[in-house]
Amino acid sequence: MKTIEVVAAVIFDAQGRIFATQRGYGEWKDWWEFPGGKIEPGETPQQALKREIREELDADVEVGELLRTIHYDYPAFHLTMHCFKCKLSGNHLTLLEHEAAKWLHPSDLQSVRWLPADIEIINDLTRL
Repeated sequence: MKTIEVVAAVIFDAQGRIFATQRGYGEWKDWWEFPGGKIEPGETPQQALKREIREELDADVEVGELLRTIHYDYPAFHLTMHCFKCKLSGNHLTLLEHEAAKWLHPSDLQSVRWLPADIEIINDLTRL
């Protein structure tokens, strides 16, 4: 089975809310996820995450600690997703690839339909 390695930004604001984005395309359209994407050859996970956030949200993030690495088997591939705690470097965010976005308090994370691979980290975050 093909393996895809990605990074995801679990972005926190000063109030402890977490930024979630809604996919606007493909098989998983309308499902929610953390912004991020594939690691390109020669990039560290942190470099990939900074690049992906610039591409998806026209924003800069400070990449903090690795929260968890998720391994999930989708029907067509195995996903390895490195989830990092992040914060925005400024207040500017522009959705360039996603349909919608929300800031959610950890107690509200279950209010949206998350991609299956994200459920483990969501469960961790709801226990905060």
